Amino acid sequence: MKRYEALLALDTRGKEDTAKETIERLEKVIAAEGAVIEQVQRLEKRELAYESHHTKSAYFVNFIFEADPSAIDKLQKKLKLDDDVMLQNYMQLPAKKKAVTA
Repeated sequence: MKRYEALLALDTRGKEDTAKETIERLEKVIAAEGAVIEQVQRLEKRELAYESHHTKSAYFVNFIFEADPSAIDKLQKKLKLDDDVMLQNYMQLPAKKKAVTA
């Protein structure tokens, strides 16, 4: 298993108060692919550098997790079909350093 970071831009137009439920649902989707979620960073609503899907802002959330490399392709395909996910970007992170005990 390798460590990954997934930055997702969520379309919250007209449903700003449901961002929490959407993030929880996406956590379940990621975990369903065998990933172990380490951290979820809610980055709040931000302006986009350019208009995407006829919107100028999106709610950003960053997931840090461990998963098999094959899970990333599956996640990209699943989330591409999700109406709430506008943009997605995945990056492999270095392995977590283990604590040295004396």
